[in-house]
Amino acid sequence: MSKVNVLVVDDAPFIRDLVRKCLRNAFPGMVIEDAVNGRKAMAMLGKEPFDLVLCDWEMPEMSGLELLTWCRQQPEMKDLQFIMVTSRGDKENVIQAIQAGVSDFVGKPFTNEQLLTKVKKALSKIGKLESLMAGAPARVNSAFANDSLSALTGGKPEAAKVAPPAAAPAKPLLNAPKPQTAAAAAQTGRGQGQLRLASGTQPCVIKALSLKEALLVVRRSAALPQVLEGAVLDLEQGENAEVARLNGYLHAIAALEPKPESDWLQLTFKFVDQDAQKLDYLSRLIARGTQQKHFTPGA
Repeated sequence: MSKVNVLVVDDAPFIRDLVRKCLRNAFPGMVIEDAVNGRKAMAMLGKEPFDLVLCDWEMPEMSGLELLTWCRQQPEMKDLQFIMVTSRGDKENVIQAIQAGVSDFVGKPFTNEQLLTKVKKALSKIGKLESLMAGAPARVNSAFANDSLSALTGGKPEAAKVAPPAAAPAKPLLNAPKPQTAAAAAQTGRGQGQLRLASGTQPCVIKALSLKEALLVVRRSAALPQVLEGAVLDLEQGENAEVARLNGYLHAIAALEPKPESDWLQLTFKFVDQDAQKLDYLSRLIARGTQQKHFTPGA
């Protein structure tokens, strides 16, 4: 069986772990290395050949687009399979990546199945999928579960019982909507964002915000979010309508109202980005929020 080398590039350790464990469950014979940013990845690509690169777009020092552009300038990497793993789904960004020579896209947040489908497609193009699959055990099908928890814990849900270190509490940005006025709060235009989960996108009210986490209120839907599920929080703020796409995962989920049929959920969303620009954006957003007056839902 020919060796398949894959390079995972992302500044967020959580995302790198998610991708690595998903690939290892599906392809035990695959050699997987990772890099914290484009600059580190460029050095690794210059030293040894890789068959596939799974790369984030927004990273410090060197972005995914800059790394892709550099790769296509190297004669030996013109045919390298390069998949952009990104929360940037805007038409302009897609065109940019296509013009730079991207092989495919995986949108954040993603399920294991979505990621593996793209990886199989890429390996099939270079004729390495069949030999890799031949060495995979029958249990590989379990890697297609759409549960981020399985990918993070190696299929052992019990591991989720270990509580992560407690972070500093989120700094209040806006008054929390009271249960009886939650619907009105969700309909206001202040303190809102868009939460993107693998099951779809839904608006959310930002209840509190810090550099480490956000407390969000969302309407309960048929597809309930899961603890440790990867997600992207889109925030817009300021006169210039700045938009930040913040990668993270759901740390905790609770009913907003003290009843089992509560129509509203409170989510603790932990940030995983290490990008200095995003941290600066969050700092400015928090500063603006603390200067805002407490709002009355529906006002």
